[in-house]
Amino acid sequence: MKKIPKFKNEDQERDFWKEEDSSEYIDWKKAKKVVLHNLKPSVKTISLRLPESMLEELKLLANKHDVPYQSLMKIFLSERIEKELSA
Repeated sequence: MKKIPKFKNEDQERDFWKEEDSSEYIDWKKAKKVVLHNLKPSVKTISLRLPESMLEELKLLANKHDVPYQSLMKIFLSERIEKELSA
């Protein structure tokens, strides 16, 4: 097995693994599955233009469900993505 180099930062490590075959560095037969319960996914802020009426309706629905409207949007998007990917 090749030795994994030391990295100065995550960007450098990410670039390295984009180009390298990990099987040359890690014996995957010895790997164990790990569940990281408290791991928060990376998030990216975006701008989204919506008709005002749609935003108002979304806020009404969110209020009904007692959640912030941005959270409700994420729930709706997640459900739809899952549905589309399973189709």
